[in-house]
Amino acid sequence: MSNPFLSIIIPAHNEETRLPETLAQVVQFLETQPYSAEVVVVENASRDNTLKIARDFAARHPIIRSIHEDLPGKGRAVHTGMLAAGGEYRFFADADLSMPIAEVNRFLPPAIDVPIAIASREAPGAIRYDEPAYRHITGRVFNGLIRMLVLPDLQDTQCGFKMFRAEVAQELFSKQTLMGWSFDVELLYIARLRKLPILEIPIPWYFNPESKVSVLCDSWRMFRDLLLIRRNGRLGKYA
Repeated sequence: MSNPFLSIIIPAHNEETRLPETLAQVVQFLETQPYSAEVVVVENASRDNTLKIARDFAARHPIIRSIHEDLPGKGRAVHTGMLAAGGEYRFFADADLSMPIAEVNRFLPPAIDVPIAIASREAPGAIRYDEPAYRHITGRVFNGLIRMLVLPDLQDTQCGFKMFRAEVAQELFSKQTLMGWSFDVELLYIARLRKLPILEIPIPWYFNPESKVSVLCDSWRMFRDLLLIRRNGRLGKYA
Protein backbone atom coordinates (compact mmCIF):
# COMPACT_ATOMS: atom_id res chain seq x y z
CA MET A 1 0.00 0.00 0.00
CA SER A 2 1.46 3.39 -1.00
CA ASN A 3 0.89 6.54 1.03
CA PRO A 4 -1.99 5.52 3.27
CA PHE A 5 -3.63 8.22 5.34
CA LEU A 6 -2.73 6.52 8.63
CA SER A 7 0.01 4.18 9.77
CA ILE A 8 -0.35 2.48 13.16
CA ILE A 9 2.98 1.22 14.49
CA ILE A 10 2.86 -1.48 17.16
CA PRO A 11 6.12 -2.43 18.93
CA ALA A 12 5.95 -6.08 19.95
CA HIS A 13 8.48 -7.79 22.22
CA ASN A 14 7.34 -11.13 23.71
CA GLU A 15 3.70 -10.28 23.01
CA GLU A 16 2.32 -13.67 21.96
CA THR A 17 -0.51 -13.52 24.51
CA ARG A 18 -1.71 -9.97 23.81
CA LEU A 19 -0.89 -9.43 20.15
CA PRO A 20 -3.61 -11.61 18.54
CA GLU A 21 -6.48 -9.80 20.25
CA THR A 22 -4.84 -6.42 19.67
CA LEU A 23 -4.38 -6.99 15.95
CA ALA A 24 -7.91 -8.34 15.63
CA GLN A 25 -9.30 -5.20 17.26
CA VAL A 26 -7.15 -2.87 15.16
CA VAL A 27 -8.07 -4.57 11.88
CA GLN A 28 -11.77 -4.62 12.75
CA PHE A 29 -11.64 -0.91 13.60
CA LEU A 30 -9.71 0.14 10.48
CA GLU A 31 -12.05 -1.80 8.21
CA THR A 32 -14.89 0.50 9.28
CA GLN A 33 -13.00 3.76 8.67
CA PRO A 34 -13.32 5.95 5.54
CA TYR A 35 -9.56 6.49 5.21
CA SER A 36 -6.76 4.21 4.01
CA ALA A 37 -4.50 2.70 6.65
CA GLU A 38 -1.71 0.26 7.37
CA VAL A 39 -0.52 -1.51 10.50
CA VAL A 40 3.23 -1.93 10.98
CA VAL A 41 4.09 -4.54 13.62
CA VAL A 42 7.74 -4.39 14.66
CA GLU A 43 8.82 -7.49 16.56
CA ASN A 44 12.25 -7.33 18.14
CA ALA A 45 14.28 -9.93 20.01
CA SER A 46 11.26 -11.93 21.17
CA ARG A 47 11.76 -15.36 22.74
CA ASP A 48 8.23 -16.54 22.02
CA ASN A 49 5.90 -16.77 19.01
CA THR A 50 5.36 -13.03 18.54
CA LEU A 51 7.03 -12.93 15.13
CA LYS A 52 5.05 -15.91 13.83
CA ILE A 53 1.80 -14.38 15.03
CA ALA A 54 2.61 -11.07 13.33
CA ARG A 55 3.53 -12.82 10.09
CA ASP A 56 0.40 -14.98 10.15
CA PHE A 57 -1.80 -11.91 10.57
CA ALA A 58 0.09 -10.12 7.79
CA ALA A 59 -0.53 -13.10 5.49
CA ARG A 60 -4.28 -12.90 6.15
CA HIS A 61 -4.67 -9.11 6.20
CA PRO A 62 -3.05 -7.00 3.46
CA ILE A 63 -3.07 -3.86 5.63
CA ILE A 64 -0.63 -5.46 8.11
CA ARG A 65 3.13 -5.46 7.65
CA SER A 66 5.46 -7.44 9.89
CA ILE A 67 9.04 -6.30 10.51
CA HIS A 68 11.69 -8.14 12.53
CA GLU A 69 14.47 -6.42 14.47
CA ASP A 70 17.30 -8.43 15.99
CA LEU A 71 17.98 -6.07 18.90
CA PRO A 72 15.60 -5.32 21.82
CA GLY A 73 14.29 -1.98 23.01
CA LYS A 74 10.87 -0.39 22.66
CA GLY A 75 12.43 2.77 21.29
CA ARG A 76 14.25 0.79 18.64
CA ALA A 77 11.04 -0.94 17.53
CA VAL A 78 9.11 2.33 17.29
CA HIS A 79 12.03 3.99 15.49
CA THR A 80 12.10 1.21 12.89
CA GLY A 81 8.34 1.29 12.40
CA MET A 82 8.05 5.06 12.14
CA LEU A 83 10.74 5.33 9.48
CA ALA A 84 9.38 2.34 7.55
CA ALA A 85 5.78 3.57 7.62
CA GLY A 86 4.21 5.36 4.68
CA GLY A 87 1.26 7.11 6.29
CA GLU A 88 0.58 10.83 6.17
CA TYR A 89 -0.03 10.45 9.91
CA ARG A 90 1.93 7.94 11.99
CA PHE A 91 0.61 6.73 15.31
CA PHE A 92 2.42 4.35 17.61
CA ALA A 93 0.40 2.29 20.04
CA ASP A 94 1.33 -0.07 22.85
CA ALA A 95 0.48 -3.69 22.16
CA ASP A 96 -1.77 -3.90 25.23
CA LEU A 97 -4.20 -1.28 23.81
CA SER A 98 -4.62 0.29 27.24
CA MET A 99 -6.18 3.13 25.24
CA PRO A 100 -9.10 1.85 23.13
CA ILE A 101 -8.11 1.94 19.46
CA ALA A 102 -11.22 3.92 18.48
CA GLU A 103 -9.69 6.90 20.29
CA VAL A 104 -7.15 7.25 17.49
CA ASN A 105 -9.56 9.34 15.41
CA ARG A 106 -9.32 12.09 18.01
CA PHE A 107 -5.65 12.51 17.04
CA LEU A 108 -6.36 12.98 13.32
CA PRO A 109 -8.11 15.36 10.95
CA PRO A 110 -10.86 16.41 10.91
CA ALA A 111 -10.85 16.31 14.72
CA ILE A 112 -7.47 18.09 14.92
CA ASP A 113 -4.50 18.74 12.65
CA VAL A 114 -1.26 19.30 14.55
CA PRO A 115 2.35 18.14 14.03
CA ILE A 116 2.37 16.06 17.24
CA ALA A 117 -0.48 14.82 19.41
CA ILE A 118 0.16 12.71 22.49
CA ALA A 119 -2.24 10.75 24.67
CA SER A 120 -2.41 12.08 28.21
CA ARG A 121 -3.64 10.41 31.37
CA GLU A 122 -3.32 13.73 33.23
CA ALA A 123 -4.94 16.33 30.95
CA PRO A 124 -8.38 17.56 32.08
CA GLY A 125 -10.98 14.99 31.07
CA ALA A 126 -8.65 11.97 31.17
CA ILE A 127 -9.83 8.91 33.12
CA ARG A 128 -7.65 6.16 34.58
CA TYR A 129 -9.21 2.79 35.23
CA ASP A 130 -7.96 0.22 37.79
CA GLU A 131 -4.52 1.77 38.28
CA PRO A 132 -2.90 0.91 41.64
CA ALA A 133 -2.05 3.94 43.75
CA TYR A 134 1.66 3.10 43.86
CA ARG A 135 1.88 3.11 40.05
CA HIS A 136 0.15 6.46 39.82
CA ILE A 137 2.37 8.01 42.48
CA THR A 138 5.54 6.62 40.87
CA GLY A 139 4.46 7.96 37.49
CA ARG A 140 3.78 11.43 38.87
CA VAL A 141 7.15 11.54 40.62
CA PHE A 142 8.91 10.59 37.38
CA ASN A 143 6.88 13.13 35.41
CA GLY A 144 7.94 15.74 37.95
CA LEU A 145 11.56 14.95 37.13
CA ILE A 146 10.81 15.16 33.40
CA ARG A 147 9.20 18.58 33.82
CA MET A 148 12.03 19.80 36.01
CA LEU A 149 14.83 18.63 33.72
CA VAL A 150 13.63 18.67 30.10
CA LEU A 151 9.91 19.24 29.37
CA PRO A 152 8.40 21.71 31.83
CA ASP A 153 4.97 22.05 30.22
CA LEU A 154 3.92 18.44 29.47
CA GLN A 155 1.88 16.54 32.05
CA ASP A 156 2.22 13.02 30.62
CA THR A 157 5.07 12.11 28.29
CA GLN A 158 5.10 8.36 28.99
CA CYS A 159 1.71 7.21 27.75
CA GLY A 160 2.38 4.82 24.87
CA PHE A 161 0.12 6.40 22.24
CA LYS A 162 1.50 9.24 20.12
CA MET A 163 0.83 10.67 16.66
CA PHE A 164 3.25 12.44 14.32
CA ARG A 165 2.74 13.94 10.89
CA ALA A 166 4.88 12.12 8.33
CA GLU A 167 7.41 14.91 7.78
CA VAL A 168 7.73 15.47 11.54
CA ALA A 169 8.24 11.75 12.16
CA GLN A 170 11.05 11.66 9.59
CA GLU A 171 12.69 14.72 11.13
CA LEU A 172 12.51 13.64 14.76
CA PHE A 173 13.10 9.90 14.54
CA SER A 174 16.19 10.46 12.39
CA LYS A 175 17.68 12.29 15.41
CA GLN A 176 16.69 9.65 17.99
CA THR A 177 19.58 8.21 20.02
CA LEU A 178 17.81 6.43 22.90
CA MET A 179 16.37 3.02 22.06
CA GLY A 180 14.87 2.05 25.43
CA TRP A 181 11.92 3.29 27.51
CA SER A 182 12.91 6.99 27.47
CA PHE A 183 12.91 7.37 23.71
CA ASP A 184 9.65 9.34 23.57
CA VAL A 185 10.88 11.89 26.11
CA GLU A 186 13.91 12.44 23.89
CA LEU A 187 11.72 12.85 20.79
CA LEU A 188 9.44 15.35 22.49
CA TYR A 189 12.49 17.27 23.75
CA ILE A 190 13.86 17.45 20.20
CA ALA A 191 10.45 18.65 19.03
CA ARG A 192 10.50 21.39 21.65
CA LEU A 193 13.97 22.48 20.48
CA ARG A 194 12.44 22.85 17.00
CA LYS A 195 9.46 24.73 18.47
CA LEU A 196 6.97 22.20 17.12
CA PRO A 197 3.53 22.34 18.77
CA ILE A 198 2.65 19.35 20.95
CA LEU A 199 -0.98 18.76 21.91
CA GLU A 200 -1.92 16.59 24.90
CA ILE A 201 -5.21 14.77 24.37
CA PRO A 202 -7.04 13.39 27.43
CA ILE A 203 -7.91 9.74 27.04
CA PRO A 204 -9.58 6.87 28.88
CA TRP A 205 -6.74 4.59 29.98
CA TYR A 206 -7.00 1.08 31.41
CA PHE A 207 -4.25 -0.26 33.64
CA ASN A 208 -2.79 -3.57 32.50
CA PRO A 209 -1.29 -5.69 35.31
CA GLU A 210 1.00 -7.37 32.73
CA SER A 211 2.89 -4.11 32.14
CA LYS A 212 6.54 -4.75 31.32
CA VAL A 213 7.85 -1.62 33.03
CA SER A 214 9.81 -2.38 36.19
CA VAL A 215 9.10 0.48 38.59
CA LEU A 216 12.49 0.32 40.34
CA CYS A 217 14.95 -0.71 37.61
CA ASP A 218 13.36 1.17 34.72
CA SER A 219 12.77 4.35 36.74
CA TRP A 220 16.49 4.53 37.56
CA ARG A 221 17.45 3.95 33.92
CA MET A 222 15.00 6.58 32.74
CA PHE A 223 16.36 9.11 35.25
CA ARG A 224 19.85 8.59 33.84
CA ASP A 225 18.39 9.03 30.35
CA LEU A 226 16.89 12.38 31.37
CA LEU A 227 20.33 13.63 32.36
CA LEU A 228 21.72 12.36 29.07
CA ILE A 229 18.98 14.09 27.07
CA ARG A 230 19.65 17.39 28.79
CA ARG A 231 23.39 17.04 28.25
CA ASN A 232 22.91 16.16 24.57
CA GLY A 233 20.74 19.21 24.15
CA ARG A 234 23.32 21.49 25.72
CA LEU A 235 26.03 20.01 23.51
CA GLY A 236 23.94 20.62 20.38
CA LYS A 237 23.67 16.95 19.44
CA TYR A 238 20.06 17.36 18.36
CA ALA A 239 20.75 20.29 16.05
